[in-house]
Amino acid sequence: MSKSAKDASQMTPEARYDYFVEQAKVHKTLWTLQDNDGCVMLTTDDEDCIPMWPSEEAANSWAVDDWKDCTALSIPLDEWLERWVPGMQDDDLFVAVYPVQDDLGVVIEPYDVEQRLAPKKQQKH
Repeated sequence: MSKSAKDASQMTPEARYDYFVEQAKVHKTLWTLQDNDGCVMLTTDDEDCIPMWPSEEAANSWAVDDWKDCTALSIPLDEWLERWVPGMQDDDLFVAVYPVQDDLGVVIEPYDVEQRLAPKKQQKH
């Protein structure tokens, strides 16, 4: 694992979220994992989540053990904002931002991630 990815994996969930937003803005890409059935899902006590990572390397670091048959899927930022956010909101799915082996990371509504990635311009009255 590269130094930056390894360093990021040691950060707090909030710091990983900041790193994820920063990387997504720079690279205009988000990453998740898929298997033969589609995107992988994680479940907390209360929410169903789709995990998202800032890089292919970070996503692949999760693809071990039960997840070893998964492959990283890149999602262009524009597509994520236009299609994934509304679809996930409609399905009551949350985003698990940059989970690492012992920590699911920040679990948050897609709309909140969208606000960080593509802040809407303030409407002028």
